[in-house]
Amino acid sequence: MSVDRDDEILGKAYDSQLMKRLLGYVKPYKKYVVFAIILNIVVAGLGPVRPFLTKIAIDDYIITSDYEGLFIIAAFLVGSLMMQAVIQYFLTYYTQLMGQKIIFDLRKKVFAHVQKLALKFFDKTPIGRTVTRVTNDIESLNELFSSGIVMVFSDLFIIFWIFVFMFFMTWDLSLVTLSVLPVLIYATFLFRRKVREAYRDERKHLARLNSYMQEHVSGMSIVQLFTKEREERKRYAGIGTDYRTAKINAVFYYAIFFPVVEILSSIAIGLIIWYGGGNVLQGTLTIGSVIAFLQYTEMFFRPIRDLSEKYNIMQTAMASSERLFNLLDDKTIVENPESPKQLGTVTGKIDFKNVWFAYNKGEYVLKDVSFSINPGETIAIVGATGAGKTSINNLITRFYDIDKGSICIDGKDIKSIRKETLREHISIVLQDIFLFSGTIKSNINLDYEGITDAQVIDAAKTVGAHDFISNLPNGYDEEVKEKGATLSVGQKQLISFARALAFNPQILILDEATSSIDTETENIIQKAIEKLLMGRTSIVIAHRLSTIQNADKILVMHKGELREMGSHQELLSQKGIYYKLYQLQYKDQEVLKTI
Repeated sequence: MSVDRDDEILGKAYDSQLMKRLLGYVKPYKKYVVFAIILNIVVAGLGPVRPFLTKIAIDDYIITSDYEGLFIIAAFLVGSLMMQAVIQYFLTYYTQLMGQKIIFDLRKKVFAHVQKLALKFFDKTPIGRTVTRVTNDIESLNELFSSGIVMVFSDLFIIFWIFVFMFFMTWDLSLVTLSVLPVLIYATFLFRRKVREAYRDERKHLARLNSYMQEHVSGMSIVQLFTKEREERKRYAGIGTDYRTAKINAVFYYAIFFPVVEILSSIAIGLIIWYGGGNVLQGTLTIGSVIAFLQYTEMFFRPIRDLSEKYNIMQTAMASSERLFNLLDDKTIVENPESPKQLGTVTGKIDFKNVWFAYNKGEYVLKDVSFSINPGETIAIVGATGAGKTSINNLITRFYDIDKGSICIDGKDIKSIRKETLREHISIVLQDIFLFSGTIKSNINLDYEGITDAQVIDAAKTVGAHDFISNLPNGYDEEVKEKGATLSVGQKQLISFARALAFNPQILILDEATSSIDTETENIIQKAIEKLLMGRTSIVIAHRLSTIQNADKILVMHKGELREMGSHQELLSQKGIYYKLYQLQYKDQEVLKTI
Protein backbone atom coordinates (compact mmCIF):
# COMPACT_ATOMS: atom_id res chain seq x y z
CA MET A 1 0.00 0.00 0.00
CA SER A 2 1.35 3.40 -0.90
CA VAL A 3 2.00 6.01 1.73
CA ASP A 4 1.53 9.74 1.30
CA ARG A 5 4.88 11.36 0.75
CA ASP A 6 3.71 14.17 2.95
CA ASP A 7 3.67 11.70 5.84
CA GLU A 8 7.06 10.20 4.97
CA ILE A 9 9.01 13.42 4.75
CA LEU A 10 10.71 14.43 7.96
CA GLY A 11 12.07 17.94 8.06
CA LYS A 12 15.19 19.25 9.76
CA ALA A 13 15.72 18.53 13.44
CA TYR A 14 15.65 22.31 13.87
CA ASP A 15 14.36 24.74 11.26
CA SER A 16 14.72 28.42 12.13
CA GLN A 17 11.93 29.50 9.76
CA LEU A 18 9.48 27.00 11.21
CA MET A 19 10.49 27.93 14.75
CA LYS A 20 9.99 31.61 13.94
CA ARG A 21 6.44 30.88 12.78
CA LEU A 22 5.76 28.73 15.84
CA LEU A 23 7.01 31.47 18.15
CA GLY A 24 4.48 33.77 16.49
CA TYR A 25 1.80 31.82 18.34
CA VAL A 26 3.71 32.32 21.60
CA LYS A 27 3.78 36.11 21.20
CA PRO A 28 0.30 36.77 22.68
CA TYR A 29 1.46 34.92 25.81
CA LYS A 30 4.92 36.43 26.16
CA LYS A 31 4.15 37.43 29.76
CA TYR A 32 3.83 33.74 30.55
CA VAL A 33 7.19 33.07 28.87
CA VAL A 34 8.94 35.89 30.78
CA PHE A 35 7.42 34.71 34.05
CA ALA A 36 8.42 31.10 33.34
CA ILE A 37 12.01 32.06 32.45
CA ILE A 38 12.34 34.05 35.69
CA LEU A 39 11.03 31.08 37.66
CA ASN A 40 13.41 28.82 35.73
CA ILE A 41 16.41 30.92 36.68
CA VAL A 42 15.42 30.83 40.35
CA VAL A 43 14.49 27.14 40.53
CA ALA A 44 17.59 26.17 38.54
CA GLY A 45 19.74 28.02 41.08
CA LEU A 46 18.08 26.47 44.11
CA GLY A 47 19.20 22.95 43.13
CA PRO A 48 22.96 23.68 42.97
CA VAL A 49 22.71 25.64 46.25
CA ARG A 50 22.16 22.42 48.21
CA PRO A 51 25.57 20.79 47.47
CA PHE A 52 27.21 24.10 48.38
CA LEU A 53 25.31 24.14 51.68
CA THR A 54 26.36 20.50 52.20
CA LYS A 55 30.02 21.58 51.80
CA ILE A 56 29.57 24.30 54.41
CA ALA A 57 27.80 21.92 56.77
CA ILE A 58 30.63 19.35 56.56
CA ASP A 59 33.61 21.70 56.57
CA ASP A 60 32.36 24.33 59.04
CA TYR A 61 30.00 22.51 61.39
CA ILE A 62 30.23 18.71 61.29
CA ILE A 63 34.03 18.56 61.56
CA THR A 64 33.97 21.18 64.32
CA SER A 65 30.96 19.53 66.05
CA ASP A 66 28.98 22.78 65.89
CA TYR A 67 25.44 21.40 66.31
CA GLU A 68 23.77 24.79 66.44
CA GLY A 69 25.32 25.86 63.15
CA LEU A 70 24.52 22.46 61.63
CA PHE A 71 20.85 22.95 62.58
CA ILE A 72 20.81 26.33 60.85
CA ILE A 73 22.33 24.85 57.66
CA ALA A 74 19.81 21.98 57.78
CA ALA A 75 17.00 24.54 58.08
CA PHE A 76 18.37 26.35 55.01
CA LEU A 77 18.46 23.04 53.10
CA VAL A 78 14.83 22.24 54.01
CA GLY A 79 13.81 25.80 53.15
CA SER A 80 15.48 25.63 49.74
CA LEU A 81 13.70 22.34 49.01
CA MET A 82 10.31 23.78 50.01
CA MET A 83 10.90 26.93 48.01
CA GLN A 84 11.95 24.88 44.97
CA ALA A 85 8.79 22.76 45.28
CA VAL A 86 6.53 25.84 45.40
CA ILE A 87 8.27 27.53 42.47
CA GLN A 88 8.25 24.26 40.50
CA TYR A 89 4.47 24.07 41.00
CA PHE A 90 3.90 27.55 39.57
CA LEU A 91 6.42 26.91 36.79
CA THR A 92 4.69 23.66 35.74
CA TYR A 93 1.22 25.20 36.01
CA TYR A 94 1.97 28.30 33.95
CA THR A 95 3.97 26.50 31.26
CA GLN A 96 1.16 23.97 30.83
CA LEU A 97 -1.42 26.76 30.84
CA MET A 98 0.54 28.64 28.18
CA GLY A 99 0.91 25.47 26.10
CA GLN A 100 -2.80 24.70 26.21
CA LYS A 101 -3.75 28.26 25.28
CA ILE A 102 -1.37 28.22 22.30
CA ILE A 103 -2.61 24.80 21.15
CA PHE A 104 -6.22 25.99 21.48
CA ASP A 105 -5.46 29.02 19.30
CA LEU A 106 -3.69 26.84 16.76
CA ARG A 107 -6.54 24.32 16.67
CA LYS A 108 -9.07 27.09 16.01
CA LYS A 109 -6.94 28.61 13.27
CA VAL A 110 -6.31 25.29 11.49
CA PHE A 111 -9.96 24.22 11.71
CA ALA A 112 -11.14 27.62 10.45
CA HIS A 113 -8.69 27.36 7.54
CA VAL A 114 -9.90 23.84 6.68
CA GLN A 115 -13.45 25.20 6.53
CA LYS A 116 -12.35 27.84 4.03
CA LEU A 117 -10.70 25.36 1.67
CA ALA A 118 -12.51 24.64 -1.56
CA LEU A 119 -13.85 21.20 -2.41
CA LYS A 120 -10.98 20.87 -4.87
CA PHE A 121 -8.64 20.49 -1.88
CA PHE A 122 -10.71 17.65 -0.43
CA ASP A 123 -10.89 15.98 -3.85
CA LYS A 124 -7.13 15.50 -3.85
CA THR A 125 -6.43 15.14 -0.12
CA PRO A 126 -7.31 11.99 1.88
CA ILE A 127 -9.64 12.71 4.80
CA GLY A 128 -7.36 10.78 7.17
CA ARG A 129 -4.45 13.08 6.40
CA THR A 130 -6.47 16.23 7.10
CA VAL A 131 -7.82 14.79 10.36
CA THR A 132 -4.27 13.86 11.40
CA ARG A 133 -3.12 17.45 10.81
CA VAL A 134 -5.88 18.94 12.95
CA THR A 135 -5.49 16.40 15.77
CA ASN A 136 -2.24 14.43 16.03
CA ASP A 137 0.13 17.02 14.54
CA ILE A 138 -1.25 19.82 16.72
CA GLU A 139 -1.06 17.58 19.77
CA SER A 140 2.60 16.88 18.92
CA LEU A 141 3.24 20.61 19.33
CA ASN A 142 1.58 20.62 22.74
CA GLU A 143 4.64 19.12 24.41
CA LEU A 144 6.91 21.60 22.67
CA PHE A 145 4.96 24.60 23.98
CA SER A 146 4.15 23.10 27.38
CA SER A 147 7.52 21.63 28.35
CA GLY A 148 9.89 21.90 25.40
CA ILE A 149 10.76 25.51 24.70
CA VAL A 150 10.64 26.89 28.25
CA MET A 151 11.98 23.80 30.03
CA VAL A 152 15.08 23.78 27.82
CA PHE A 153 16.00 26.98 29.64
CA SER A 154 15.64 25.13 32.93
CA ASP A 155 18.19 22.48 31.91
CA LEU A 156 20.58 25.09 30.56
CA PHE A 157 20.28 27.26 33.69
CA ILE A 158 20.92 24.23 35.91
CA ILE A 159 24.11 23.46 33.98
CA PHE A 160 25.11 27.14 34.17
CA TRP A 161 24.60 27.33 37.95
CA ILE A 162 26.49 24.06 38.44
CA PHE A 163 29.46 25.53 36.55
CA VAL A 164 29.27 28.72 38.62
CA PHE A 165 29.34 26.90 41.98
CA MET A 166 31.96 24.37 40.86
CA PHE A 167 34.44 26.97 39.57
CA PHE A 168 33.71 29.20 42.58
CA MET A 169 34.84 26.39 44.92
CA THR A 170 37.88 25.12 42.92
CA TRP A 171 38.71 25.58 39.27
CA ASP A 172 41.24 22.73 38.93
CA LEU A 173 38.87 20.02 40.22
CA SER A 174 36.18 21.53 37.95
CA LEU A 175 38.40 21.06 34.90
CA VAL A 176 39.19 17.47 35.93
CA THR A 177 35.48 16.73 36.39
CA LEU A 178 34.59 18.22 33.00
CA SER A 179 37.34 16.35 31.16
CA VAL A 180 34.71 13.79 30.08
CA LEU A 181 32.70 16.56 28.38
CA PRO A 182 34.25 16.16 24.85
CA VAL A 183 33.33 12.45 24.83
CA LEU A 184 29.82 13.33 26.04
CA ILE A 185 29.38 15.94 23.28
CA TYR A 186 30.50 13.46 20.61
CA ALA A 187 28.18 10.74 21.99
CA THR A 188 25.28 13.20 22.01
CA PHE A 189 25.96 14.26 18.42
CA LEU A 190 26.13 10.64 17.27
CA PHE A 191 22.94 9.81 19.18
CA ARG A 192 21.07 12.71 17.57
CA ARG A 193 22.02 11.58 14.06
CA LYS A 194 21.17 7.91 14.63
CA VAL A 195 17.94 8.47 16.49
CA ARG A 196 16.76 10.90 13.80
CA GLU A 197 17.17 8.20 11.14
CA ALA A 198 15.31 5.71 13.32
CA TYR A 199 12.59 8.26 14.02
CA ARG A 200 12.11 8.93 10.30
CA ASP A 201 11.65 5.21 9.69
CA GLU A 202 9.24 4.95 12.62
CA ARG A 203 7.05 7.82 11.33
CA LYS A 204 6.92 6.29 7.86
CA HIS A 205 5.68 2.93 9.13
CA LEU A 206 3.24 4.60 11.54
CA ALA A 207 1.73 6.49 8.60
CA ARG A 208 1.36 3.19 6.72
CA LEU A 209 -0.25 1.58 9.75
CA ASN A 210 -2.76 4.42 10.24
CA SER A 211 -3.59 4.58 6.54
CA TYR A 212 -4.17 0.83 6.31
CA MET A 213 -6.30 0.79 9.46
CA GLN A 214 -8.48 3.68 8.35
CA GLU A 215 -9.08 2.27 4.88
CA HIS A 216 -9.95 -1.23 6.07
CA VAL A 217 -12.24 -0.12 8.90
CA SER A 218 -14.15 2.00 6.38
CA GLY A 219 -14.35 -0.95 3.99
CA MET A 220 -15.04 -3.60 6.63
CA SER A 221 -18.26 -4.75 4.93
CA ILE A 222 -16.33 -5.60 1.74
CA VAL A 223 -13.60 -7.40 3.69
CA GLN A 224 -16.16 -9.55 5.50
CA LEU A 225 -18.32 -10.10 2.43
CA PHE A 226 -15.42 -11.56 0.45
CA THR A 227 -13.94 -13.33 3.52
CA LYS A 228 -10.63 -11.49 3.25
CA GLU A 229 -10.06 -11.30 7.02
CA ARG A 230 -7.13 -13.74 7.08
CA GLU A 231 -5.26 -12.04 4.21
CA GLU A 232 -5.85 -8.58 5.67
CA ARG A 233 -4.64 -9.72 9.08
CA LYS A 234 -1.42 -10.96 7.47
CA ARG A 235 -0.88 -7.65 5.67
CA TYR A 236 -1.66 -5.67 8.81
CA ALA A 237 0.72 -7.88 10.80
CA GLY A 238 3.43 -7.23 8.19
CA ILE A 239 3.04 -3.47 8.47
CA GLY A 240 2.84 -3.76 12.26
CA THR A 241 6.07 -5.78 12.28
CA ASP A 242 7.85 -3.06 10.30
CA TYR A 243 6.59 -0.44 12.75
CA ARG A 244 7.63 -2.55 15.75
CA THR A 245 11.10 -3.01 14.28
CA ALA A 246 11.41 0.73 13.70
CA LYS A 247 10.36 1.44 17.29
CA ILE A 248 12.84 -1.10 18.62
CA ASN A 249 15.62 0.50 16.56
CA ALA A 250 14.79 3.89 18.07
CA VAL A 251 14.74 2.38 21.57
CA PHE A 252 18.09 0.68 20.81
CA TYR A 253 19.86 4.03 20.43
CA TYR A 254 18.30 5.32 23.65
CA ALA A 255 19.35 2.08 25.33
CA ILE A 256 22.95 2.77 24.28
CA PHE A 257 23.04 6.52 24.88
CA PHE A 258 21.76 6.55 28.46
CA PRO A 259 24.23 3.87 29.70
CA VAL A 260 27.04 5.82 27.98
CA VAL A 261 25.97 8.90 29.92
CA GLU A 262 25.93 6.82 33.12
CA ILE A 263 29.42 5.46 32.37
CA LEU A 264 30.77 8.97 31.75
CA SER A 265 29.10 10.08 34.97
CA SER A 266 30.82 7.24 36.84
CA ILE A 267 34.17 8.13 35.27
CA ALA A 268 33.69 11.76 36.37
CA ILE A 269 32.91 10.55 39.89
CA GLY A 270 36.03 8.37 39.84
CA LEU A 271 38.16 11.34 38.75
CA ILE A 272 36.73 13.46 41.57
CA ILE A 273 37.52 10.78 44.14
CA TRP A 274 41.02 10.25 42.72
CA TYR A 275 42.05 13.89 42.18
CA GLY A 276 39.95 15.47 44.91
CA GLY A 277 40.82 12.76 47.46
CA GLY A 278 44.50 13.27 46.74
CA ASN A 279 44.16 17.00 47.35
CA VAL A 280 42.29 16.32 50.59
CA LEU A 281 45.18 14.14 51.76
CA GLN A 282 47.60 16.91 50.82
CA GLY A 283 45.48 19.43 52.72
CA THR A 284 44.78 21.64 49.68
CA LEU A 285 41.07 20.72 49.46
CA THR A 286 38.35 20.08 51.99
CA ILE A 287 36.32 16.86 52.16
CA GLY A 288 33.15 18.94 51.96
CA SER A 289 34.23 20.21 48.53
CA VAL A 290 34.75 16.65 47.27
CA ILE A 291 31.31 15.57 48.46
CA ALA A 292 29.77 18.69 46.91
CA PHE A 293 31.47 17.90 43.58
CA LEU A 294 30.10 14.35 43.69
CA GLN A 295 26.62 15.80 44.07
CA TYR A 296 27.22 18.33 41.28
CA THR A 297 28.35 15.54 38.95
CA GLU A 298 25.12 13.63 39.47
CA MET A 299 23.20 16.88 39.03
CA PHE A 300 25.11 17.77 35.84
CA PHE A 301 24.34 14.59 33.89
CA ARG A 302 20.61 14.66 34.69
CA PRO A 303 19.83 17.70 32.47
CA ILE A 304 22.06 16.20 29.77
CA ARG A 305 19.69 13.24 29.63
CA ASP A 306 16.72 15.61 29.70
CA LEU A 307 18.11 17.61 26.80
CA SER A 308 18.26 14.46 24.68
CA GLU A 309 14.54 13.99 25.37
CA LYS A 310 13.92 17.63 24.49
CA TYR A 311 15.70 16.99 21.20
CA ASN A 312 13.17 14.26 20.44
CA ILE A 313 10.32 16.66 21.27
CA MET A 314 11.89 19.30 19.04
CA GLN A 315 12.25 16.88 16.15
CA THR A 316 8.65 15.73 16.44
CA ALA A 317 7.48 19.34 16.61
CA MET A 318 9.48 20.34 13.53
CA ALA A 319 7.99 17.50 11.48
CA SER A 320 4.46 18.24 12.69
CA SER A 321 4.76 22.00 12.25
CA GLU A 322 6.05 21.59 8.70
CA ARG A 323 2.96 19.57 7.77
CA LEU A 324 0.66 21.97 9.62
CA PHE A 325 2.08 25.04 7.91
CA ASN A 326 1.83 23.28 4.54
CA LEU A 327 -1.88 22.94 5.28
CA LEU A 328 -2.22 26.54 6.46
CA ASP A 329 -0.33 27.77 3.39
CA ASP A 330 -2.61 25.85 1.02
CA LYS A 331 -4.48 28.44 -1.05
CA THR A 332 -7.02 26.10 -2.63
CA ILE A 333 -9.73 28.60 -1.72
CA VAL A 334 -12.65 30.06 -3.66
CA GLU A 335 -12.01 33.71 -2.86
CA ASN A 336 -14.70 36.24 -2.02
CA PRO A 337 -14.67 39.50 -4.03
CA GLU A 338 -13.00 42.53 -2.46
CA SER A 339 -16.11 44.67 -3.02
CA PRO A 340 -19.03 42.21 -3.06
CA LYS A 341 -22.39 43.09 -4.58
CA GLN A 342 -25.60 42.64 -2.64
CA LEU A 343 -28.09 40.11 -3.94
CA GLY A 344 -31.16 41.69 -2.38
CA THR A 345 -34.42 39.83 -2.92
CA VAL A 346 -33.61 36.75 -5.00
CA THR A 347 -36.03 35.79 -7.76
CA GLY A 348 -33.97 32.78 -8.85
CA LYS A 349 -33.07 33.60 -12.45
CA ILE A 350 -29.93 31.67 -13.46
CA ASP A 351 -27.85 32.28 -16.59
CA PHE A 352 -24.94 30.17 -17.83
CA LYS A 353 -23.00 32.00 -20.54
CA ASN A 354 -20.32 30.09 -22.47
CA VAL A 355 -19.11 28.27 -19.36
CA TRP A 356 -15.94 26.18 -19.51
CA PHE A 357 -14.77 24.24 -16.48
CA ALA A 358 -12.10 21.64 -15.63
CA TYR A 359 -11.26 19.94 -12.33
CA ASN A 360 -7.78 19.33 -13.70
CA LYS A 361 -6.18 21.94 -15.89
CA GLY A 362 -7.00 21.41 -19.56
CA GLU A 363 -9.32 18.44 -18.93
CA TYR A 364 -12.64 20.20 -19.46
CA VAL A 365 -15.77 18.54 -18.06
CA LEU A 366 -17.99 21.43 -19.24
CA LYS A 367 -17.43 22.92 -22.68
CA ASP A 368 -19.04 26.19 -23.77
CA VAL A 369 -22.29 25.53 -21.89
CA SER A 370 -25.02 28.18 -22.15
CA PHE A 371 -28.60 28.12 -20.89
CA SER A 372 -31.06 30.18 -18.83
CA ILE A 373 -33.48 29.26 -16.06
CA ASN A 374 -36.34 31.64 -15.39
CA PRO A 375 -37.56 32.40 -11.85
CA GLY A 376 -39.73 29.62 -10.49
CA GLU A 377 -38.88 27.32 -13.38
CA THR A 378 -38.03 23.65 -12.94
CA ILE A 379 -35.34 22.24 -15.18
CA ALA A 380 -33.96 18.73 -15.30
CA ILE A 381 -30.47 17.71 -16.34
CA VAL A 382 -29.90 14.25 -17.79
CA GLY A 383 -26.98 12.45 -19.36
CA ALA A 384 -24.58 9.58 -18.91
CA THR A 385 -22.23 9.35 -15.95
CA GLY A 386 -19.45 11.93 -16.33
CA ALA A 387 -21.49 14.12 -18.69
CA GLY A 388 -21.12 17.13 -16.38
CA LYS A 389 -24.49 17.18 -14.59
CA THR A 390 -23.23 17.47 -11.01
CA SER A 391 -20.51 19.88 -12.11
CA ILE A 392 -23.23 22.37 -13.09
CA ASN A 393 -24.62 22.28 -9.55
CA ASN A 394 -21.14 22.61 -8.04
CA LEU A 395 -20.59 25.75 -10.08
CA ILE A 396 -23.90 27.38 -9.19
CA THR A 397 -23.00 27.12 -5.50
CA ARG A 398 -19.41 28.26 -6.18
CA PHE A 399 -17.89 25.12 -4.72
CA TYR A 400 -15.57 25.56 -7.71
CA ASP A 401 -14.84 28.55 -9.94
CA ILE A 402 -15.27 28.34 -13.69
CA ASP A 403 -12.35 28.73 -16.09
CA LYS A 404 -14.15 30.73 -18.78
CA GLY A 405 -17.55 32.32 -19.26
CA SER A 406 -19.93 33.54 -16.53
CA ILE A 407 -22.72 32.37 -14.26
CA CYS A 408 -25.27 34.94 -13.11
CA ILE A 409 -28.00 34.94 -10.46
CA ASP A 410 -30.61 37.62 -11.11
CA GLY A 411 -28.22 39.26 -13.55
CA LYS A 412 -25.29 39.44 -11.10
CA ASP A 413 -22.13 37.42 -11.73
CA ILE A 414 -21.79 35.00 -8.80
CA LYS A 415 -18.07 35.84 -8.59
CA SER A 416 -19.10 39.35 -7.51
CA ILE A 417 -21.18 37.97 -4.60
CA ARG A 418 -19.91 36.62 -1.28
CA LYS A 419 -20.05 32.81 -1.21
CA GLU A 420 -21.92 32.82 2.08
CA THR A 421 -24.55 35.24 0.77
CA LEU A 422 -25.02 33.20 -2.40
CA ARG A 423 -25.40 29.91 -0.54
CA GLU A 424 -27.99 31.35 1.86
CA HIS A 425 -30.47 31.20 -1.03
CA ILE A 426 -29.63 27.68 -2.23
CA SER A 427 -30.43 24.27 -0.77
CA ILE A 428 -29.12 20.98 -2.14
CA VAL A 429 -30.26 17.41 -1.65
CA LEU A 430 -27.55 14.98 -2.71
CA GLN A 431 -27.57 11.30 -3.55
CA ASP A 432 -25.00 10.61 -0.81
CA ILE A 433 -26.71 11.68 2.40
CA PHE A 434 -24.58 12.90 5.29
CA LEU A 435 -26.01 13.10 8.78
CA PHE A 436 -24.12 14.53 11.73
CA SER A 437 -23.98 12.99 15.18
CA GLY A 438 -26.73 14.68 17.19
CA THR A 439 -30.51 14.59 17.04
CA ILE A 440 -33.03 14.40 14.21
CA LYS A 441 -33.92 18.02 14.89
CA SER A 442 -30.30 19.25 14.84
CA ASN A 443 -29.79 17.45 11.52
CA ILE A 444 -32.72 19.34 10.03
CA ASN A 445 -32.03 22.84 11.37
CA LEU A 446 -28.24 22.33 11.73
CA ASP A 447 -28.57 24.18 15.07
CA TYR A 448 -29.41 27.39 13.20
CA GLU A 449 -31.21 29.68 15.65
CA GLY A 450 -33.31 31.27 12.91
CA ILE A 451 -35.20 28.01 12.31
CA THR A 452 -37.87 27.30 14.94
CA ASP A 453 -39.07 23.89 16.07
CA ALA A 454 -42.38 24.58 14.31
CA GLN A 455 -40.54 25.18 11.01
CA VAL A 456 -38.60 21.93 11.48
CA ILE A 457 -41.84 20.00 11.96
CA ASP A 458 -43.51 21.75 9.00
CA ALA A 459 -40.58 20.85 6.74
CA ALA A 460 -40.70 17.23 7.92
CA LYS A 461 -44.46 17.06 7.34
CA THR A 462 -44.10 18.49 3.84
CA VAL A 463 -41.65 15.81 2.73
CA GLY A 464 -43.47 13.01 4.55
CA ALA A 465 -40.84 12.48 7.23
CA HIS A 466 -42.99 13.49 10.21
CA ASP A 467 -44.73 10.13 10.57
CA PHE A 468 -41.62 7.98 10.94
CA ILE A 469 -39.90 10.61 13.14
CA SER A 470 -42.93 10.74 15.46
CA ASN A 471 -42.78 6.97 15.84
CA LEU A 472 -39.19 7.06 17.09
CA PRO A 473 -38.82 6.69 20.90
CA ASN A 474 -37.68 10.31 21.34
CA GLY A 475 -39.26 11.82 18.24
CA TYR A 476 -37.30 14.79 16.92
CA ASP A 477 -34.87 14.46 19.84
CA GLU A 478 -33.89 10.92 18.80
CA GLU A 479 -30.12 10.55 18.76
CA VAL A 480 -28.56 10.05 15.33
CA LYS A 481 -25.60 7.68 15.39
CA GLU A 482 -22.50 8.10 13.23
CA LYS A 483 -23.53 8.38 9.56
CA GLY A 484 -27.14 7.74 10.62
CA ALA A 485 -26.42 4.02 11.07
CA THR A 486 -29.73 3.32 12.84
CA LEU A 487 -31.83 4.86 10.04
CA SER A 488 -32.76 3.38 6.69
CA VAL A 489 -31.51 4.95 3.46
CA GLY A 490 -35.00 6.23 2.72
CA GLN A 491 -35.36 7.78 6.17
CA LYS A 492 -32.00 9.53 5.86
CA GLN A 493 -33.04 10.85 2.47
CA LEU A 494 -36.29 12.22 3.88
CA ILE A 495 -34.36 13.99 6.64
CA SER A 496 -32.06 15.54 4.04
CA PHE A 497 -35.16 16.79 2.18
CA ALA A 498 -36.52 18.31 5.37
CA ARG A 499 -33.13 19.94 6.02
CA ALA A 500 -33.09 21.55 2.59
CA LEU A 501 -36.64 22.84 2.90
CA ALA A 502 -36.32 24.13 6.47
CA PHE A 503 -34.00 26.84 5.18
CA ASN A 504 -36.71 27.99 2.73
CA PRO A 505 -34.39 28.44 -0.28
CA GLN A 506 -35.27 30.34 -3.44
CA ILE A 507 -33.15 27.91 -5.46
CA LEU A 508 -33.50 24.16 -4.84
CA ILE A 509 -31.12 21.57 -6.30
CA LEU A 510 -31.95 17.86 -6.27
CA ASP A 511 -28.95 15.79 -7.32
CA GLU A 512 -30.12 12.19 -7.79
CA ALA A 513 -32.12 12.84 -4.63
CA THR A 514 -34.61 10.01 -5.10
CA SER A 515 -32.25 7.35 -6.43
CA SER A 516 -31.91 5.54 -3.09
CA ILE A 517 -35.60 5.57 -2.18
CA ASP A 518 -38.11 2.80 -2.64
CA THR A 519 -41.10 3.33 -4.92
CA GLU A 520 -43.58 4.00 -2.10
CA THR A 521 -41.34 6.62 -0.48
CA GLU A 522 -40.57 8.14 -3.87
CA ASN A 523 -44.29 8.62 -4.50
CA ILE A 524 -44.59 10.48 -1.19
CA ILE A 525 -41.65 12.71 -2.06
CA GLN A 526 -42.81 13.37 -5.62
CA LYS A 527 -46.14 14.66 -4.30
CA ALA A 528 -44.31 16.86 -1.78
CA ILE A 529 -41.90 18.14 -4.41
CA GLU A 530 -44.74 19.36 -6.59
CA LYS A 531 -45.81 21.67 -3.77
CA LEU A 532 -42.27 22.64 -2.81
CA LEU A 533 -41.14 23.63 -6.27
CA MET A 534 -43.93 26.15 -6.67
CA GLY A 535 -42.39 29.62 -6.63
CA ARG A 536 -38.84 28.23 -6.48
CA THR A 537 -36.23 27.85 -9.15
CA SER A 538 -35.30 24.20 -9.11
CA ILE A 539 -32.70 22.02 -10.80
CA VAL A 540 -33.25 18.27 -10.82
CA ILE A 541 -30.65 15.69 -11.80
CA ALA A 542 -32.04 12.21 -12.30
CA HIS A 543 -31.24 8.99 -14.12
CA ARG A 544 -34.84 7.83 -14.00
CA LEU A 545 -36.49 9.88 -16.73
CA SER A 546 -39.96 9.07 -15.37
CA THR A 547 -39.31 11.47 -12.46
CA ILE A 548 -38.58 14.53 -14.63
CA GLN A 549 -41.19 14.38 -17.39
CA ASN A 550 -43.10 17.34 -15.94
CA ALA A 551 -40.03 19.61 -15.84
CA ASP A 552 -40.39 22.93 -17.68
CA LYS A 553 -37.16 22.26 -19.49
CA ILE A 554 -34.79 19.31 -19.82
CA LEU A 555 -31.08 19.75 -20.55
CA VAL A 556 -29.33 16.80 -22.15
CA MET A 557 -25.59 16.72 -21.41
CA HIS A 558 -23.14 14.57 -23.34
CA LYS A 559 -19.38 14.57 -22.74
CA GLY A 560 -19.46 18.02 -21.15
CA GLU A 561 -21.55 19.64 -23.88
CA LEU A 562 -25.19 20.74 -23.84
CA ARG A 563 -26.49 18.72 -26.78
CA GLU A 564 -30.27 19.04 -26.45
CA MET A 565 -32.76 21.26 -24.61
CA GLY A 566 -36.53 21.31 -24.46
CA SER A 567 -39.60 19.78 -22.83
CA HIS A 568 -40.11 16.02 -22.54
CA GLN A 569 -42.35 15.82 -25.59
CA GLU A 570 -40.14 18.16 -27.66
CA LEU A 571 -37.06 16.06 -26.96
CA LEU A 572 -38.85 12.81 -27.78
CA SER A 573 -39.97 14.26 -31.10
CA GLN A 574 -36.35 15.11 -31.98
CA LYS A 575 -35.42 11.42 -31.62
CA GLY A 576 -31.90 12.32 -30.43
CA ILE A 577 -29.93 11.42 -27.33
CA TYR A 578 -32.87 11.90 -24.96
CA TYR A 579 -35.11 9.73 -27.12
CA LYS A 580 -32.53 6.91 -27.03
CA LEU A 581 -32.17 7.20 -23.24
CA TYR A 582 -35.94 7.09 -22.85
CA GLN A 583 -36.27 4.07 -25.12
CA LEU A 584 -33.61 2.19 -23.15
CA GLN A 585 -35.31 2.87 -19.82
CA TYR A 586 -38.77 2.15 -21.28
CA LYS A 587 -37.61 -1.25 -22.52
CA ASP A 588 -36.09 -2.03 -19.12
CA GLN A 589 -39.39 -1.18 -17.46
CA GLU A 590 -41.31 -3.41 -19.89
CA VAL A 591 -38.96 -6.29 -19.11
CA LEU A 592 -39.50 -5.76 -15.37
CA LYS A 593 -43.28 -5.83 -15.84
CA THR A 594 -43.07 -9.30 -17.41
CA ILE A 595 -41.09 -10.76 -14.51
